[in-house]
Amino acid sequence: MAENKGYKIGRKLKRMEIIESIDNLPVQDPPGEDFYSADLDWVKFGSADRCDDVALIPYDRVDAFIIGECSNVQCPTRFHIERGRKRAKGSLKQFKNDEYLEYRMYWCSFGPENYGEGGGILPSRRYRLNTRNRAARPQSMRGCTCHFVVKRLYARPSLALLIYNERRHVNKAGFVCHGPLDKDAIGPGAKKIPYVCSEVQQQTMSMIYLGIPEENVLEKHIEGIQRYGGSDARVKSLASQYVQKLGMIIKRSTHELDLDDQASIQLWVERNKKSIFFYRDTTETDPFILGIQTEWQLQQMIRFGHRNIIAADSTFGIKRLKYPLCTLLVFDSRQHALPVAWVITRSIAKPDVANWMKALLDRVHSVDPGWKANGFLIDDAVAELDPIR
Repeated sequence: MAENKGYKIGRKLKRMEIIESIDNLPVQDPPGEDFYSADLDWVKFGSADRCDDVALIPYDRVDAFIIGECSNVQCPTRFHIERGRKRAKGSLKQFKNDEYLEYRMYWCSFGPENYGEGGGILPSRRYRLNTRNRAARPQSMRGCTCHFVVKRLYARPSLALLIYNERRHVNKAGFVCHGPLDKDAIGPGAKKIPYVCSEVQQQTMSMIYLGIPEENVLEKHIEGIQRYGGSDARVKSLASQYVQKLGMIIKRSTHELDLDDQASIQLWVERNKKSIFFYRDTTETDPFILGIQTEWQLQQMIRFGHRNIIAADSTFGIKRLKYPLCTLLVFDSRQHALPVAWVITRSIAKPDVANWMKALLDRVHSVDPGWKANGFLIDDAVAELDPIR
């Protein structure tokens, strides 16, 4: 099967000719729920000095293409938004046929940085959970250069121009750097152990932290690994062990870094700067606020929250905890709720809510300036309605 796909890609590459305009480029809409690069006929666009592979598809099928690319059996991965830009309609008086209305660069989540080169940083990420290093995201970055651009065309907003800058999952040296074809990433028995990407692991950890029952966590975890392959009794057994092991690690870990609570919080914030979007310590006039959002949560908020519903649940711990937890949720394609941010505070004053909401929005816009929510589901309209407006 893989050989046939490789032949298909090779056959298409031979037919490629360099074009300088996309006016006559045909719109392709492969059948099926999702599709990937091998299902498209690619054309070289640019000049003899610099050109990229391009294809034209309906804009509303961009998500189907991304899902298909993530499910590549030879290099299963996830693509994150590395950068994004947006223009307002009517902002350009003169424009080329390939100018963008919306621009997003998607990069394989095993790159672009490489944390596997020398020093004290871990080498290749194994297929199995490394219990000594719980942050899956940094270890998984292997310097993969695979990335593509999606341009929603300014002149034809219903169409998207796909620009593949690098289709191979290789590092700067040209070697395969992750997946089953990466010899350095295959440990003993790796072929028998289900692949667990950083997205699935972060999701599983988030559910365990929230106190969701283990059977529900396991069900969601198995759904995640099934996206990369089949499921049998052995896979389910290993998944069960994985979830139990991860739960034990979390339960045994401690976040009390100092006997003084205030000092402990400051130490924790200092160590987790990348996951903090808002922090304000308690003073005589200002209440304590801590806003937490991991990289995975940011990507889910961008993906499923754009022009969609955001839900805010601020009822957890309201009676028994000194600092209640507010959770922001988005809903995936199957309408499953995903936590995309947490805010720990007991202040419901409108200025305080407005402060952390603006900080969160600024963080999202730093990646995707065109991101916008269509609506909010809230459980405390008096406190939160004005900041949302």
